[in-house]
Amino acid sequence: MHSSSVSWRDGGVLRQARWLTADARRPPTTVQVVGDGLSADRACRLATGGAGLLWRGDYHNARALLDAMARRIDRSAGRRRPLPPAGEFHRLRQHRARRARLLGAVLVELGAGHRLDLGRAPDVAAACREVYGPSDATAVLALRELIGVLGAHEWRRTGIPIPALGARIHPHHGVFAPTRTDYVDLVAQAPLPPVRTAFDVGTGTGVLAALLLHRGVPAVVATDVEPRAVTCARENLHRLGFAGRSRVLQRNLFPPGRADLVVCNPPWIPGSPTSPLEAGIYDRNGTVLSAFVRGLPDHLTQRGEAWLVVSDLPELLGLRDPAALPALVSAAGLVVLGRLTAPPTTRGLPYDDPLARLRGQETITLWRLGRDWEC
Repeated sequence: MHSSSVSWRDGGVLRQARWLTADARRPPTTVQVVGDGLSADRACRLATGGAGLLWRGDYHNARALLDAMARRIDRSAGRRRPLPPAGEFHRLRQHRARRARLLGAVLVELGAGHRLDLGRAPDVAAACREVYGPSDATAVLALRELIGVLGAHEWRRTGIPIPALGARIHPHHGVFAPTRTDYVDLVAQAPLPPVRTAFDVGTGTGVLAALLLHRGVPAVVATDVEPRAVTCARENLHRLGFAGRSRVLQRNLFPPGRADLVVCNPPWIPGSPTSPLEAGIYDRNGTVLSAFVRGLPDHLTQRGEAWLVVSDLPELLGLRDPAALPALVSAAGLVVLGRLTAPPTTRGLPYDDPLARLRGQETITLWRLGRDWEC
């Protein structure tokens, strides 16, 4: 968690507070106290100039301001000349980054114990303790981040139902949540080879590790590079009664040793993540995918099998050559033993997404990989 300070003048008095962020967001260099009279138009202009807007009005009015700012920002993008899919993708990411930056300018102050003293404000203390730890001092954070923390707290409390598991997975803030089940269903359907030990590389919430154990795999070692994911996976596996048959380690990719089955659902989209949560979606220069495939021969047993679960969206968007993954597999001395593919889903897509047509064609494939004995 990134920690620094932010200062502002309130009634002529200089004040300072700890800057609170879970995602290394930088604090604004200037802060202006604002309230219910602030219009969305003026808020956007101030935010564009780099100012932080410390809210002193009603909590629900602050949320309404964020919604109005978002509509204004989206309208300002307007209609633009169509680009090839890869160009549209990068332009959309730029727009969303700008949108997030401007909406992140609206700030709120938390008192000791994460107390939010705004009209009609909810009790945010428990949610904030989960993410930021205890607090005995004043702090300032982006309202948009606080809303995300509250949403994550509710998910963590109630869990997400996983039909293939017959149970719920409880994601933590900043850990990629299994809100879509197509990739989980593929792991549930794939023919299980003889397995004594399996690895789940990049476990996240631990959902795939839990599914392997649910299917009868005797022991699973799960890894993740993010400490919050390691904690999340351990809690989920313990809650499901699998703690005695599993270990969760903080590692970049593989744990020590070899396994009869190695499962990985890596970030699917080539691109630079801008937050720990995006690291579950975007893979800078395809580094994670490449390192996983190249490292498999050193971590599979003699007749071991790897399950690589990926989307074809990068190929549809023109971000990756369709021949790149087969070539990577071959170069690692591996062969494709089989594939299972989930058909395109009809899940809701944003009506204003210029890439909705291509996203609607996306398929998810589980590649079953093994050693090439002719190499």
